[in-house]
Amino acid sequence: MAARPLTAAAVAEQVRTGGLAPMDLVEEFLAHAARIEPEIHAFCTLDAEGARKAAADLGRRIAGGEDPGPLAGVPVGIKDLVCTRGLRTTFGSAAYRDHVPDEDDIAVERLRAAGAIVVGKTNTSEFGYAAVGDNLIFPSTRNPWNTALSPGGSSAGSAAAVAAGLVPLALGSDGGGSIRIPAALCGTVGFKPSMGRIPAYPGCKDERLPGVSSWDALEHLGPLTRTVADAALAYAVLTGPDPRDRFSLPAASATVTRRPLDGLRVGLSYDWGYAAVEPEIRVLAGRSAEVFEGLGCVVEEADPGFPDPFAAFGAMIANETDLRGLRELALKHEPAPYLRNLLDRPWTAEDFTDARAVRQRVCRTMAAHMKRFDLLLTPTSPVTAFAPGNIGPTVIDGRDVDPSAWLSMTLPLNLTGQPAISLPAGLTADGLPVGIQLVGRHLADLDVLNAAFAFEEAAPWPVL
Repeated sequence: MAARPLTAAAVAEQVRTGGLAPMDLVEEFLAHAARIEPEIHAFCTLDAEGARKAAADLGRRIAGGEDPGPLAGVPVGIKDLVCTRGLRTTFGSAAYRDHVPDEDDIAVERLRAAGAIVVGKTNTSEFGYAAVGDNLIFPSTRNPWNTALSPGGSSAGSAAAVAAGLVPLALGSDGGGSIRIPAALCGTVGFKPSMGRIPAYPGCKDERLPGVSSWDALEHLGPLTRTVADAALAYAVLTGPDPRDRFSLPAASATVTRRPLDGLRVGLSYDWGYAAVEPEIRVLAGRSAEVFEGLGCVVEEADPGFPDPFAAFGAMIANETDLRGLRELALKHEPAPYLRNLLDRPWTAEDFTDARAVRQRVCRTMAAHMKRFDLLLTPTSPVTAFAPGNIGPTVIDGRDVDPSAWLSMTLPLNLTGQPAISLPAGLTADGLPVGIQLVGRHLADLDVLNAAFAFEEAAPWPVL
């Protein structure tokens, strides 16, 4: 693996100034993928022909004096839940093994317009319904830090591709932690902006595709990168309204600056007050809090006080799912076990209305909590990477838990829609990455990015 892979910002600058040729970047990616992909399976579909064509076109535009864009020549991977025109998008499902969309998702349109080169689709769980990189049609994605382990998910391939130095930027989606969790387990940056900052269409919204569901009330799109500056660069390209997404918001500033954090109030929660979290991860979260104190922040340990919304979260997912379409697909293609569990449960109207009430309580409690704090600091994942083929561990810190309970630190922020970023915070004694989660007030995306940038400079991270 590359000792010091270039950042997206460095790639774009060198392409703009003539120091790097877009075609050379594509060929370097393809050669690196040929060496690394048999070990990690980050990509489920590579697009060598499309990438070479895009590179040649970008090269001609640069030669003609055109502005190549803020992501000029940057190779990017796109999660296989996000539509790409003319490039296979399977949603991790055998039912859509050969599906080729006829339009790009808005986010992909914006990446291409900014000069980025789409090199392929990154692996995910089936329809994104588990925080792992396993499905029934492609090899399981592996963690570049230890290829015997999972990278987490569901933006599994995106995190693995960035961590392995295949691409400096990949697009992910996050309905309960699916950007932040694999970022934590793979030692990358993973940013979930405020709900609506990055519009989503068509994504999983195409009514022509039975069983392909969009979690309108939960899902965010966002970048996975190796640096906060690259996350901000991608965010600047991706943010802004689009009439095709009724939830999309006005564009927001994304220029990170070296500004003092003196007096910033940071609320530290190791477990939200209820979650099982491994001891080593608690220790590293505490050390991260000390970094923020050293930057001038006032850190106070405090839990928000909302009830554990895990059970309600399952009902919210079911309510956002095309259950009838999934059942039709399941008659022809056996779904992954985590989807079978969703289909086999007899959901009731009360399940859904009760879940809505829990969400309201979480949002109101969090809003009151954020009056005391500018930012919150938590572990991103309560566990480190585990073996592929599992939805998640059943024991955490000696407590028996549901196999999906390890989403406990991330999923509340999908209920509230707040911006949250996962940052590398250190390694365990076994040499596995641990992430911390930095959370901002609703729509305060730039506050999160600026504080993350300061933390990254104060606690630099090793590169594979």
